[in-house]
Amino acid sequence: MWPRIGGLRTLALGSPGELRTNLNTLVLAGVKTATAGLLTSEYADENEELEHVGERLVLVDDHDALVGVVEVTGVEVVRFADVSWDFARSEGEGDRSIEEWREGHRRFWASVGFPVDDDSQVVCIRFRLVSAGDGGISTGDLGT
Repeated sequence: MWPRIGGLRTLALGSPGELRTNLNTLVLAGVKTATAGLLTSEYADENEELEHVGERLVLVDDHDALVGVVEVTGVEVVRFADVSWDFARSEGEGDRSIEEWREGHRRFWASVGFPVDDDSQVVCIRFRLVSAGDGGISTGDLGT
């Protein structure tokens, strides 16, 4: 199971280190409004249900500390080959084409032990930033 903070599931983007820091920065800047995960390795293997529209997730850093809270605005499971360019752009990572997005994601998932092919099931999650920063996240109500 994924860690919980204040009863909410956590969202740990990318892998620890520079990648996670960069992705969190993109979320906090409002540039990154989506993320993708693999159905089998990130949900089935962890015994986690898919996110649902309206669910709040705690964005965390490398130490599972609160960075922000996001609210899920859309969830869709599609074949890797069917991830849309619209979705890929909303990940906000600077890809210039769907082919570039696919190559980068193939490389990332292979590097963490989960090679993908065109038929791999990808969970496409869209979200909006609800709150961020030190001014209330660590002490405030995560549900607001």
